[in-house]
Amino acid sequence: MSEQTNAPEHEQEAAEQTAQAQEETKVQDEAQVELSPEEEIAGLYAELEAAKQTIADQQDSVVRAAADVENMRRRAAQDVEKAHKFALEKFANELLPVIDNLERAIEFSDRENETLKPVLEGIDMTLKSFSDAVAKFGVETVNPQGEAFNPELHQAMSIQPSNDVSPNTVLAVMQKGYTLNGRLLRPAMVMVSKEAE
Repeated sequence: MSEQTNAPEHEQEAAEQTAQAQEETKVQDEAQVELSPEEEIAGLYAELEAAKQTIADQQDSVVRAAADVENMRRRAAQDVEKAHKFALEKFANELLPVIDNLERAIEFSDRENETLKPVLEGIDMTLKSFSDAVAKFGVETVNPQGEAFNPELHQAMSIQPSNDVSPNTVLAVMQKGYTLNGRLLRPAMVMVSKEAE
């Protein structure tokens, strides 16, 4: 029975709340009606300015989001391009000693010995085909004999006084350097000149 008694009380409270809300709405409507035209225009201008500011803020956020997406797309494309260009870097570094050894075999062999000539020709052809193969993939030789010393591409192993060439000129190349698509794989090890005393 207590539940049945509570139900009419709840209905009565709900009815009172509804009546109170209707009275408040009437008071608000009357207050709006009582505004002067200047006050109403000023209120509308304020609402218009607020709406314009909201639109401007939303446009700015859309432009920023589009710029962020474009920047991410550009960075991803650059990363993919770099990955393609330099994917062979470790592999190419492993091949460089092979090229060095083939060059040393030719350099220090006895070219006057008739029995070694066919072997030297074979080594020379092997070196040429090997060099051509790595060049197809962007590996280039840095052989700065007689050029000015460039610390970005060369590593000075010793300095030799010389009157024959200007200072900071590469006198001898002890080991050639290599680049892969413009990026240094290994610096050329060189002897550099300095002024004679």
